[in-house]
Amino acid sequence: MTTAATVDAVPVSERGPAPRRVIVGYGFWLFLLSDIIVFSAFFAAYAVLAGRTAGGPGGVQLFDRGRVLAETGCLLFSSFACAMMSVAAELRQRGWMVLGAALTFALGAAFLGLELAEFAGMLARGDGPGRSAFLSAFFALVGLHGLHVATGLAWLLVMLAQVFTLGWRPRVAGRLACFALFWHALDIVWIGVFTIVYLGAH
Repeated sequence: MTTAATVDAVPVSERGPAPRRVIVGYGFWLFLLSDIIVFSAFFAAYAVLAGRTAGGPGGVQLFDRGRVLAETGCLLFSSFACAMMSVAAELRQRGWMVLGAALTFALGAAFLGLELAEFAGMLARGDGPGRSAFLSAFFALVGLHGLHVATGLAWLLVMLAQVFTLGWRPRVAGRLACFALFWHALDIVWIGVFTIVYLGAH
């Protein structure tokens, strides 16, 4: 029988692999960091191209800040609902967990709907990504974030299905924790988008 003292006597380099939850958690943090690097590259491209309007409209003429404020509110409140879902999951309270997940999904979907409506309005006016370098960078950055939100919504539906079919297994709980980290990271990225793209429009 292996004791704690025996394990401590074995050099770290000669011990077996780390537990699965540690490996998964470490790998997911690496994924989040790599995703932040990708967003950083898109932010840098936008910062360089923000003034290249090719004689077309700039952000001040195109952006409806009231709509963007509503989008921001939806995403921030969805993050609060996601936190409520995480706490309920830790306490194994399925009813509260489902309520938090439903609110997270509804607010995330509302955010995505407002964003798609903004894109559709700009495209209808002829202000698509091909109009100028500024608009190319705008659609790329904001669209990338929107794609992540859509992926998160699909992921949340899968997690709900797993909770109802598999129950509170450790793997399911770990996946819920990873989803919550992902969703909160999207909030942080959006604060950057809101500040740099919309409030900094000129």
